[in-house]
Amino acid sequence: MFQKIVILDSTQPRQPSSSAGIRQMTADQIQMLRAFIQKRVMNPDDVDDILQCVFLEALRNEHKFQHASKPQTWLCGIALNLIRNHFRKMYRQPYQESWEDEVHSELEGHGDVSHQVDGHRQLARVIQAIDCLPSNMQKVLEVSLEMDGNYQETANSLGVPIGTVRSRLSRARVQLKQQIDPFA
Repeated sequence: MFQKIVILDSTQPRQPSSSAGIRQMTADQIQMLRAFIQKRVMNPDDVDDILQCVFLEALRNEHKFQHASKPQTWLCGIALNLIRNHFRKMYRQPYQESWEDEVHSELEGHGDVSHQVDGHRQLARVIQAIDCLPSNMQKVLEVSLEMDGNYQETANSLGVPIGTVRSRLSRARVQLKQQIDPFA
């Protein structure tokens, strides 16, 4: 009834039974590890990627496993480190989609003139709100867009610390949201 899943690394000869705890896991144990990751990462694709990386790291570092704890505990530790790295990477490279592409696709997709007018009005409100920002925030916003949202490159270009870039962009976002849609 219990399925055993055996993970084999074809590049190395099969290890003795001391590493069997890592290489032979039941489907329930793998599902438990998946649930551990899912509690911390919401995107299912990222969960699958991280789970796969956990097993790759475990196989790569199998010789470092001290047997002081259960293999499941060791794998959860690897998963936690990979999750932290995943979020650090996401934090360094914020998601930005091309607003031009979005605006054009929305405008082209609808033949309704009133929808196009609403889109142009919204764009005008955004431009006006950006013009109302303090000049230092405008500059950080402009350079950040030129650098495709890379905080480090923006900081280097402006000659300011990366924390300054983050705080100015954060405050700019808050002010823009309040000016564009004060009821949101």
